[in-house]
Amino acid sequence: MANAPVQRMSQLLAKTLRDDPADAEVLSHKLLVRAGYVRRTAAGIWTWLPLGKKVLANVERIVREEMDAIGAQEVLLPAILPKEPYEATGRWDEYGPELFRLKDRKGGDYLLGPTHEEIFTLLVKDQASSYKDLPVILYQIQNKYRDEARPRAGILRGREFLMKDSYSFDTEDEGLARSYALHRQAYQRIFERLGLDYRICAATAGAMGGSKSEEFLAPAEAGEDTFADCPNCDFAANTEAITYDLKPVDAAGVPAAEDIPTPDTPTIETLAASLGVPASAALKNLLVKVDGEIVAVGVPGDREVDMDKVEAHFAPAAVEMVTEEDFASRPDLVRGYVGPQGLPKVKYIADPRVAPGTAWITGANKADTHAKNVVAGRDFEVDAYVDVVVVQEGDPCPKCGTGLKLDRAIEIGHIFQLGRKYADALKLDVLGQNGKPVRVTMGSYGIGVSRAVAALAEQHADDKGLIWSKEVAPADVHVVAAGKALQTELALDVSGKLAAAGVRVLVDDRAGVSPGVKFTDSELIGIPQILVVGRRAGEGVVELKDRRTGQREELPLEEAIARLTA
Repeated sequence: MANAPVQRMSQLLAKTLRDDPADAEVLSHKLLVRAGYVRRTAAGIWTWLPLGKKVLANVERIVREEMDAIGAQEVLLPAILPKEPYEATGRWDEYGPELFRLKDRKGGDYLLGPTHEEIFTLLVKDQASSYKDLPVILYQIQNKYRDEARPRAGILRGREFLMKDSYSFDTEDEGLARSYALHRQAYQRIFERLGLDYRICAATAGAMGGSKSEEFLAPAEAGEDTFADCPNCDFAANTEAITYDLKPVDAAGVPAAEDIPTPDTPTIETLAASLGVPASAALKNLLVKVDGEIVAVGVPGDREVDMDKVEAHFAPAAVEMVTEEDFASRPDLVRGYVGPQGLPKVKYIADPRVAPGTAWITGANKADTHAKNVVAGRDFEVDAYVDVVVVQEGDPCPKCGTGLKLDRAIEIGHIFQLGRKYADALKLDVLGQNGKPVRVTMGSYGIGVSRAVAALAEQHADDKGLIWSKEVAPADVHVVAAGKALQTELALDVSGKLAAAGVRVLVDDRAGVSPGVKFTDSELIGIPQILVVGRRAGEGVVELKDRRTGQREELPLEEAIARLTA
């Protein structure tokens, strides 16, 4: 086994901190900064210090090994990209303010790549001319750029981040399904090797487009995604992707709709209190503007509208809330008393819970007036049914009916069956077996490499600091010289022997630093094994500590070396 390098802390460009950074909001941000892995350069922009770069490189290595194992080929595309391909697919506009746009000295438009579907498509268009050139899977590991409105949570939500993106190219849908399955399996192996607790969840495609889409989510309090997990079956989904079937009911016995005076009840809460009915009996009607046109969104009064779902339904159109000025220009829309019956010149979408036959108390489109016994399908029509409510804990599982459990999670991977969206826009064809052009079908598959580091820090830490697995740790063992010159000399000698056996070593040989500070730093830094060369070192006895379990054991030096090199 080749010698592994010994990293001496006396020479290491990294300073540990006793206190959390003032701007830190989540655990990974606090610990990665305090332990000397990263430093903030600007809002959402981070510098990786030597220890952090080693962890990042280990995550990259695992990703590369598993991607190579499914036959994927690594390339490296530019980060600065021309505008035209993104115009052709519509994403120059769809990405909106998140896109970093720039001009060269000649006035040409460019962007910093947020993701590379278009450029990979053009690469294959240039290189592949026949069905014999396909299928092919290409990938890269590269920095991506998105102008986040509010960069936060350290490296979890930055404006520059490291990502593995891969793309499959097939001539048939069955081939795309195989490529998708290969990636799904590779991702499972990657996250298992990283030591991440994760869930595979059904997801929406968003601006990426395509059909089938799944997310790999790492449960963590710092997560920005909410996912639903069924405790009774294998159902799991991002809450944005959960849909329910429309279940019409019989309204034959419901009396005719009737206006009722309800002064000073412009909200569901005041209405329910005034009439002595549950909020669920009322129909909430939210008004939004879709590319400037007013649209009403109907949901039961005890539920909130999930604006992400509304935006996804109307994408790529811009969705925004109506304003005071909008109401002023439309006197037929009575604020606080809007109802779907007789609603003029307004498209009406509703959640499936507002099914045909369901009866509601809702606005009567008159000030201080509501209407009761208003029946969907009898008194008003729904233009489109869309799941638009915020999913709640205990909502029935769409698969088995059991109450769902909600958790926060970090998105660490996302896979898409894109189909022919990008191939159509950029005219990616190859000659088929019959000599006629065949339109290529694509898949897109991303892993947040830098986000995976943050997810690991969130999931694997205690009140003392980080706890890395051996696969991703910046070293295998942290040798701590507990103070005196003789102990430092012995620690360096032990480190050399371990390195000669191929063990990666970080040795704390700092002079003038107390043993207590060194022990605290070793737990903060989080390397799996800590070897203390302390007061009994002169007797040939050292202490070996497992960072994960906290178990300590005094051992003869040679036995400790043998155990660490086994």
